[in-house]
Order: sequence, then structure tokens, then C-alpha cells
Amino acid sequence: MQQVSDSSDAAHLESLGYEQKFDRKMSLWSNLALGFLYLSPLVSVVAMFAQGLATAGPPSMFWIIIVGGGQLLVALIFGEIVAQYPIAGGLYQWARRLWSGKYAWMLSWIYLATVVVAIATTAMFSSSFVANLFTGTSTSTGAEVTPGVQALIAGTMLAVGVLLNMTGTKTLARIAGAGLAAELVGVVAVGLYLLVFERHQPFSVFFDTMGTGGNGGYFSAFIGAALVGLLMVYGFEACGEVAEEVPNPGRRIPQAMILTVVVGAASALLSFAGYVLAAPNLQEIVDGDVADPIPVILQDSIGLFGTKAFMVIALTSFLACVMGQQAAASRLVFSFARDNMFPGSHVFSKLSKVRHVPVNAIVGVNLLSGCILAFVYFFPESLFRVASMQMLAGYVAFQMVVFAALRSRLRGWNPAGSFTLGRAGLVVNIGALVYGVLSILVLARPSGDPSLAFVDRWIAVVGFAVVTLTGLAYLLIAKPEKNSTAPEGDAIEVANAMRARRAAQTLTAQTDEDRQTAAAES
Repeated sequence: MQQVSDSSDAAHLESLGYEQKFDRKMSLWSNLALGFLYLSPLVSVVAMFAQGLATAGPPSMFWIIIVGGGQLLVALIFGEIVAQYPIAGGLYQWARRLWSGKYAWMLSWIYLATVVVAIATTAMFSSSFVANLFTGTSTSTGAEVTPGVQALIAGTMLAVGVLLNMTGTKTLARIAGAGLAAELVGVVAVGLYLLVFERHQPFSVFFDTMGTGGNGGYFSAFIGAALVGLLMVYGFEACGEVAEEVPNPGRRIPQAMILTVVVGAASALLSFAGYVLAAPNLQEIVDGDVADPIPVILQDSIGLFGTKAFMVIALTSFLACVMGQQAAASRLVFSFARDNMFPGSHVFSKLSKVRHVPVNAIVGVNLLSGCILAFVYFFPESLFRVASMQMLAGYVAFQMVVFAALRSRLRGWNPAGSFTLGRAGLVVNIGALVYGVLSILVLARPSGDPSLAFVDRWIAVVGFAVVTLTGLAYLLIAKPEKNSTAPEGDAIEVANAMRARRAAQTLTAQTDEDRQTAAAES
């Protein structure tokens, strides 16, 4: 059955214009793990817990529910697209086939910037865990990490991820599976333990703003905490970036995407709630007096040994998350370069002969992420601002796909993959676009501190503008779409062809069955 499936997958890929070169060794579990670890509720809760509470108090947790519902709509649309176009490169290929090469260029340039920054920020957020792991005694405020130590730890994590990714799809799948198991232990098990045995706060605390909002009203503070949800329910698109490495991708990848959103959001909610309820010094965290509250909460709840064990689990998740992001970015660059659309295409379109992975793309992406590490080293206060730009760019890229899908649908596209929404597709598509546009507006809001300089207040928009204008300039000057002969804008034609093939196969099977029946009767 596996060989038949692989043969069918290769034939469908060939019908879309590409030859099967990757090894299809990534199971549904591994594909789910890749998306889940990119989303990584453990990593995102660690990254956003203190800032979310300091901005809007415990009610900031409700952003996980709001964003989870919206992102599920987006995941359903992505599922329809990848079921028809299970091609490595994900968002780039989807935009190209739904619209055009030019449109795909801009989307992919923006999304690539998102993932490059995400690799760096994920590695940097791990630094406090490494510091607390090797700190012999507990503190009331968590371990302090200098910019130099942070850069060293993050750089080491990037290097380890690169080396492991170079060993092939099977290694990525194994580490993704191990990372998922670590995530579930670190998020679900620890979250449940804190809720059941270490609860110091009443459940009513989730409706207590605890002094946040100040004189400006709480609504603005609550909107300011949106990054809690927007950062936590993110990354499910990575399941589609490795579509050529998954058997039966038209069915498995949509399933993995949906499960990533549902399980990831639920896990993040459980984890965030557990830490809030277990915090004995919650008001100090809200007031910003605790630099790194999660290790402090854990040491108070499960002791020093339990905390160290959790740190090991967390670092496993961080490494697996970085590896997943590296894999997604490298497949995007490879797919971009394979179509001769990327600077240095002849270099980045190569796969290693033994492991069948895009080594040059992996190295190139991480060199860019290393530049982000250097920038934050020299400007330590820029970490969360860089993360804000990352999220704005990512959401714009997502919504460019959603908009392209709606445009195609209105022009007559009826998805023909193994996963479709049927008549509900148009409503879901519109809902996903409305949600995405509102999210972009929230992410683009300036900082609420009027004392900051203009660039600091509008850092997300400024950073996004720099990325977009750079990509647009390259598009207009180099005209990369003229160098590519890859198919584009063929969503309707491909869907019709897929239905025609299925109808022919059904007719042939029925004819063979009738012949067998007639032969048996005679």
C-alpha cells in the first residue's frame, strides 16, 4: 500500500509540473509534530506570559481563544489549497497557482522574512531556560541573561538545528516526534498538575484586570495584549511546506493543520491558565517586577529538581521548534529557487545527493537568522519589537493566500483535492479574510507609549515596510517571473482536470467490474 500511495503521489506531483525528488518519510504524526512544534504552545507561553500579564493582566488569556477560532478558519482554507497543490514551498506555490508568479514573489518574500526572524527569536527566547537550567539556586525573579549570553545560546541552538536538519527528512521526523511528546508533557501534564495541585488563585482572577489599563481604559490594554494569542496560534502552515515529503499529502496535511490549531490552542490555553492560577506572586508579575516568572512559579510548585526536569523538556521543544522553522524556510527557498525565482537560484535549488535535503537553502536561511541575532545583541531592547514585525509580516502573507483563494473562488475555482469544504467554502473563506484583516490592524497599532520615538512606536509597520519595499524593488528591477516557466494561475484548470481524471478512473473501475460480473454469470 505504501508503494502504491507513493506512486500515486509522484504521479500527481508530475501532473503539477514537478519531479519527485524528496523522500516521503514523514508520517501524519510527524507532520502534525512539525506544525505543532512551529506553533509550540510551550515556547509561545514562555515568550509571551510575562508581557501578556503586564499588558492586560490575566484576561489576556482570552486572546488564545479568539485567535484560535480565527486561525482555524485560515487552516481550513489552507487545507483545501494544499489538498489540490501538495507541493514543497507551501505558501509560495499556493499563491503562484491561485494567482501569478509576481504575486507569489511578494508573498514569499514577506513570509520568508517572517520565518527568518522567527528562527532567531525562538532561539533567543530559549536563552532564559538554558540560564535557569544551569543556575544552581532559585531566585525570586528568575535568572538574568546578558545580551552576550543570549546571543551565544541562540547561536548554538541555530547551529545544532542546522546540523541535524542536514541529516535528512527521517531525522527531522524523529526529532519532531520527540519534540511533540516533550511539548505534551511540558504543556498538558505540567498545566494539569498546576491546576489540580498547586492552585493559589481563584478562577475569577481571569476577569480581574489587576490594575492594568491605567487611566486610558482597559480596552486599549486588552487590544495591546493581542500578541498573546497571535503569537501562540501560529505555524500550522509548516505542515504544507514539506508536502513532497509526506505520503498521501492531500489527506494527511489538512488533517495535520487542523489538529495543530485545535490541539495547539487548547494546550496553550491550559498552560497559560495553569501558570496564572499557580502564581503565588501574581500581582508582582503583572506589575513587571519578575523578569522571568515561569521558572519562579515552577520552583515554587514542583521544586528545584522538577523545575530542572521541565527545563530539559522545554529545551527539547525549543530545539525541535527551531528545526521545524528551519525546515519550513529552507523548503520555501528551495521551491522558490527551483522555479528560478530566487536570487542565486542555481545554488539554492540543489538537493544533497545522499540525504535529499536542500543543504544550501538551510545554510543560507540560518545565516540571515544569525544577522538578526547580531542585531538584537547590539540593540537588546529590540527583541519584542522585532517579534512584532515578524507577526505582522506573517499575518499579511497568510491573508495574501486567503485573498488569492477568495479571488479564485469568485472566478469559478471549486477546490478538487481530497479535502474540500463544499458549499461552506465561500463563507469560511470570507470569515478567514475578515479575521485576518482585523488581526493585521491590531498588529500594526503603534506602541501606547507616546514618549517613544516615531520609529519605536511604529516599529512593526516600519520593519514591514522595509521588507516589502525591498522585495518590491527586486521584483520591479530583476523581474524574476520572466526567468520562470513554472505553471501559474491554473487553479481552475487543474481542479477540472483532477475531476476529469477521477471520473475516468471511476468509469474504468465500473466497466472492469461489469466485465467481471458478466464473465462470472456466463
